[in-house]
Amino acid sequence: MAWSNKSKEYEKLLEIGRPPNIQALFPNSRALIVSGKFIDRALKAKGQAMTIAANGRNHLIIRGTLAAAQKANAACLIEIAKSEGGHDFYCMTSYWNMARQVDALINEMGITVPVAIHADHYGIKNAQDLAVGKVEVPSMFEAGITSIAIDASHLPDDQNLLASVAINPYIPKWAGLECEVGEIKGDIGLSTPEDALFLIQGLNAHDIFPDWIALNNGTTHGIQAASAGIQVELTARIHQAIAPYGLSGAQHGTSGNSSDRLRRIAKETRTTKANVATALQMVSWGVEIDDYGNANLKDGSLVKVPGKGMSEELWAEMVACGESKKYKAGDFKSLNLPFENKILAQSKEIRDRMAKEVEDFVYRLLTEVFYATDTAPLAYEAILKAGSYDAGPKAQRLETPDDWTEAKILEKGKFLNTDKGPRGNYDD
Repeated sequence: MAWSNKSKEYEKLLEIGRPPNIQALFPNSRALIVSGKFIDRALKAKGQAMTIAANGRNHLIIRGTLAAAQKANAACLIEIAKSEGGHDFYCMTSYWNMARQVDALINEMGITVPVAIHADHYGIKNAQDLAVGKVEVPSMFEAGITSIAIDASHLPDDQNLLASVAINPYIPKWAGLECEVGEIKGDIGLSTPEDALFLIQGLNAHDIFPDWIALNNGTTHGIQAASAGIQVELTARIHQAIAPYGLSGAQHGTSGNSSDRLRRIAKETRTTKANVATALQMVSWGVEIDDYGNANLKDGSLVKVPGKGMSEELWAEMVACGESKKYKAGDFKSLNLPFENKILAQSKEIRDRMAKEVEDFVYRLLTEVFYATDTAPLAYEAILKAGSYDAGPKAQRLETPDDWTEAKILEKGKFLNTDKGPRGNYDD
């Protein structure tokens, strides 16, 4: 049962559980926006469960996801990736306005479950990205981010580690932290236990204790071109190898994987966070999808279900725009930005329908696939136990810093597998 937002207990959660940036931005809010650490702790406490990290590519996705989380009494994350909502973007939702949208909706809707605001896939691909990140990452936290994924997986393993160490002083210690090894690109360049251990041991030696690790474990972003999907056994093996360091798994690219496979990820691995992006976009639009969350294509084109999602007139306009740009089905994500205001300009009946279809889809995931039901009270308990907005690290230093100097990192990196698969744009 969700706690009443008028109870003394909830008042205490608001008092101690909201991090300083959220308190400063929303001093009069009753939204329990928290560090991603508490979301992870709640799912870890339940065990064999994970929750949704919903990519809010449009405003109605955020609304529908929050409604589903409240109904399921589940802690959750709302997120956007750098490619979606960074300084080069294709969505109206961004790193800098996401918290404001979430806070407003939580207060409007009377949501009481804890929610983290996650900056997903903050990519660092070169020295220039790192220099920009040292300015940009603090600006994101000033705008209400409470959790971040540093993704330097595009780089060789030693450079991934060094970049992750270099950016860390710009991330608040209380914030949820995700790291990534192996760029998400399907069944090519798969992550290994050795790759993961190298990154986690090096971070540990520098007193950096991530909450999650994301892997290339066989899935991709966007519409899946093949049916291979997540490799559950590989994921479990890597999670077991890094178990002494306390990390949970973050599963990327869930769209395109069957409910049964996602249930196995929840039950057989240490995953607590499951990113869902493309499926939510398609559901909100009213596009026909299968159980895998993959869009059903007809002659390579998306199929709109009459009476679902956006209006038929707006869909026809969107399709015409996509065709004029010679977009393939997977490219339609780029229409989020130019069509956001047109989506919000539809009648309330249509907007409510779009949000409700997201709500129903997410509720099923949370309750029947991810096993996240009733994790909100577990997050409440973690906050009250900590007595603070900072849950603290899940691990302690096990590695010797002198073994992980920059010179030794570069030397160790020479002995790692360098086959990361072909180059290309594998961003969200």
